[in-house]
Amino acid sequence: MQLVSITIEKYRSITKAHKIRLGRLTTLVGPNNEGKSNILRAFVVAMNVLTGERQALTYVDSHGRKVSRHFHHGGYEWQHDFPLHLQNSQPDGESVIVLEFELTEAEIAEFREVIGSTLNGTLPLRIALGPHNEYSVTVAKQGRGSKSLSAKSAKIAGFIGDRLDFQHIPAIRTATSSEEIVRDLVERELRPLETDPEYLRALEKIVNLQQPILAQLSSNIKETLVGFIPAVKDVQVQIRTDDRTRALRRSCEIIVDDGTPTPLQYKGDGVQSLAALGLMRHVSERSAKGKSLVIAVEEPESHLHPSAIHDLHRVLTELSEKHQIVLTTHSPLFVDRVNPASNVIVFKQKARPAKNINEVRKILGVRASDNLRHAELVLLVEGEDDRTALLGLLSQASTILAESLRQGVLAIDSMAGATNLAYVASLVRDALCSLHVFLDDDDASRRAFNRARAEGFVTDANVSFVKVPGLKESELEDIYDPAAYVPILTNRFGVSIDSPKFKGKRKWSDRMAAVFAHQGKQWDDRVEREVKTAIAHAAADSDKSFLHPARRSSFDALVNVLLNRIRVTKDHSEQA
Repeated sequence: MQLVSITIEKYRSITKAHKIRLGRLTTLVGPNNEGKSNILRAFVVAMNVLTGERQALTYVDSHGRKVSRHFHHGGYEWQHDFPLHLQNSQPDGESVIVLEFELTEAEIAEFREVIGSTLNGTLPLRIALGPHNEYSVTVAKQGRGSKSLSAKSAKIAGFIGDRLDFQHIPAIRTATSSEEIVRDLVERELRPLETDPEYLRALEKIVNLQQPILAQLSSNIKETLVGFIPAVKDVQVQIRTDDRTRALRRSCEIIVDDGTPTPLQYKGDGVQSLAALGLMRHVSERSAKGKSLVIAVEEPESHLHPSAIHDLHRVLTELSEKHQIVLTTHSPLFVDRVNPASNVIVFKQKARPAKNINEVRKILGVRASDNLRHAELVLLVEGEDDRTALLGLLSQASTILAESLRQGVLAIDSMAGATNLAYVASLVRDALCSLHVFLDDDDASRRAFNRARAEGFVTDANVSFVKVPGLKESELEDIYDPAAYVPILTNRFGVSIDSPKFKGKRKWSDRMAAVFAHQGKQWDDRVEREVKTAIAHAAADSDKSFLHPARRSSFDALVNVLLNRIRVTKDHSEQA
């Protein structure tokens, strides 16, 4: 049995997310506050309703009709989870989550035997959650047989719930929450003992030993209460069977010996997170021939050292070979580069599978490959064109930098725009790489730098700007020698920069836009991208200086900074 899609309507910020495809390992990626956590939480609520504790209440309404309502403990609170902007106009509105399951041939046959209906392979269940903690589960199928299936909805929900286990690992923040997760997993492992005859005999022995003590305690309490409340006739101190067996399942302490034996609750959050996931892998292996296990993980990289994140990625990949995993992440490491559609892009409260890996790279603000893993120094630049040009220009400027780039000691990475500086710098910092940033000297880049500096991701020491004397704003193309790229503009674009429009104190792209317009040429995002790309490749491939002698000071300063940083890193490594 496998989940193949989820549809969400009117849950928190998600007004409608239609048929998000789910695979063995599905990764939700996107910027903060765009909805990926809400999608995961809606998924968690729906799975809790199907696999968790439920209760039904039957009563007669004001019209004399017999009504049955189902109540859940799935973590849904209408006041917080139904969209706030709809609550006044829809006081009885419902959040709707549709989970579509795909059954194997054996499960289809079992479904026919247990439910008495035939499926074509898929089973969509519509879970509606209302304002009074009630819910309904119906079959969201069209056509012949849909009415018959919907009439058996409660039984069908039980069929699914009896064959699925579900575990949610939130972005753990406290020792208490992670300990609770581990206790839940231990409880699941111990529960099968309750059908073992020897265990049941032992439990009966415990009941017989406890009963005289509870009876005496009941008598003592009765005597005390009667002195104050003469109407008291009897007092019974009891331990319910469910409470006793549950206590035996959950009353555990986990000791982790990593040099000093310590209860898990006193270990760091990172150790607790890994312990929960490690035990989950054990549970999945034990349940491989029984129930299917579905796991929802929120930001698995939270609290972990970078090296532990790599180990965790391996564990989750192994788990996904047997069971389904849905996770949210900010880390490029958890992106599926082989199957781009396994990555769901969540942006502006909408979700869809990634068409290609470049989309994922763009939404994350960095290239998704783990290319920074071995880099000791990372140079962040604003765009891919800057990266292309500087790979060549820096190699031409210094044999040390050329060798460092070849060996991966120095890596150049594109931020896909200056606005991503804070986020990308945080990822580089988390990867334990030294960092330097080379930015255009314009208003957008200055704002991005000030924001990242205020948040503690960059400092004045590790940022350089492309500054050109006499220009109010400048970018990388401003330090190139125009004579070096005149042939490109003339032959490829039919434009001459021998024009007064190319002069002035504005940055290169603004002046170039004026030149193109003055000569009757189109200048838009596509043209600008093509012009910059062509010039960047020419700069990278040129066997002679591509830089203007009077404007290259900021580039020469960057070369010196990088050389000094590499020497310092090398010296530290040799001393170590």
